[in-house]
Amino acid sequence: MVGSGRSTGTRESARVVVVDDHPFFRDGLIRGLRESGYLEVVGEASTGREGLEVIAGERPDVAVLDYQMPDLTGLDVVHAIVRQQLPTRALILSAVTDSAIVFRALEEGAQGYLSKEARRSEIVDAVRRVSQGETVVPPELAAGLAAQIRLRAASAGPVLSEREQQVLTGFARGLSIPELAAELYLGVSTVKTHAQRLYQKLGVSDRAAAVAEGMRRGLLE
Repeated sequence: MVGSGRSTGTRESARVVVVDDHPFFRDGLIRGLRESGYLEVVGEASTGREGLEVIAGERPDVAVLDYQMPDLTGLDVVHAIVRQQLPTRALILSAVTDSAIVFRALEEGAQGYLSKEARRSEIVDAVRRVSQGETVVPPELAAGLAAQIRLRAASAGPVLSEREQQVLTGFARGLSIPELAAELYLGVSTVKTHAQRLYQKLGVSDRAAAVAEGMRRGLLE
């Protein structure tokens, strides 16, 4: 976990934190961002939890987040950024570029989603665009995203986050909150927070009702 402290220089360049558990990829990306001349890397981290600490401390313009990390997913970090009302835009990088996942990431609060297979120059440009308030998605997924928007609008049902869906599925399997916390490698309080959000979206107040409503709405197989 590395934070550089707030720059005393000009604010013309965008301040960036990079969070990725692959050192080779992270180092290469940081090098590319710094070589751009207009992006200032003010911190880096190898886990989601460390990344949150750096982001909260540095309050960068953009956080570049790996989608899949050992402790927290990129979406978990996005949730925390939104919850803590941090002035940071999030760009998620992932090996998976499925339109449904990209749609969920944007709906949860990310400002961009790009393949980790993209050229370094593309990623650097995406960070610049996100820092300027643009939403960035892979061009080849534009049609799929439009289809997802139409599908969600037609269903008019709640969109569960990845963690909320995991909690709902766990409840359907008969797991308690402590058991879910152990299985998902999360704190009990974190699982309780996801459960409360799940209840809110489904309009219920307990686990049994959540499972029943989830089945009724086709959220459980």
